[in-house]
Amino acid sequence: MLEVERLVAGYGTVPVLHEVSLTLKAGEIVGLLGANNAGKTTLINALSGMVTPSAGRILFDGEDVTHLSAKQRVEAGIVQVPEGRLVFPEMSVRENLLLGGINARARAQRPQQMDRVLDLFPRLQERLGQAAGTLSGGEQQMLAIGRGLMADAKLLMLDEPSLGLSPRFVQYIFAIVDRLHAEGLTILLVEQNLNLTLRHAGRCYVLERGHVAVEGTADVVKNDPRTRSAYLGL
Repeated sequence: MLEVERLVAGYGTVPVLHEVSLTLKAGEIVGLLGANNAGKTTLINALSGMVTPSAGRILFDGEDVTHLSAKQRVEAGIVQVPEGRLVFPEMSVRENLLLGGINARARAQRPQQMDRVLDLFPRLQERLGQAAGTLSGGEQQMLAIGRGLMADAKLLMLDEPSLGLSPRFVQYIFAIVDRLHAEGLTILLVEQNLNLTLRHAGRCYVLERGHVAVEGTADVVKNDPRTRSAYLGL
């Protein structure tokens, strides 16, 4: 489904990613791991069209999307749930969700997608008229994921979904991730939490200073000494 070939990207003249390559097959959960400043967010921003690569290619469903806009990528089915949730705080939960399904491909499916999201997150059903900024952190994470699903995502990229959440909410959010995976959704799980990701992802890539340091199944990544090096600098 997704093929990233020797991707180089950064900000201005500052390089962050150095010939990063990875693949995701349809229906997989793949983990993207690494310490702070390893390049994880830069990579998914490049995948979603928020950062322009200076070299390399991004293929999605066999099509070259490297130079498509962020809007075009969402319409193709590449959807990012950003770090920190970034809900629209003064808009209601309902309005936030409807905005998620505003792209041309998803618009006709908004009623069905709304039903799906509210089935996944019953708490959002109870708060549809409530301003998103008044929700708890865990509820905002539900809303951010729900907004991504409203876009009729084929590839859902979750950027640090456990960040700032209580253990109870983390457990709940990752149960939803497992349910979405069981339904066939392809998920790129971007996390700093190594053990949490290894419990849910079938394969993982570990970034270190903008390079892929380790790749393989969860067990391979867990037992590779380079993973410890990437996290601890040892």
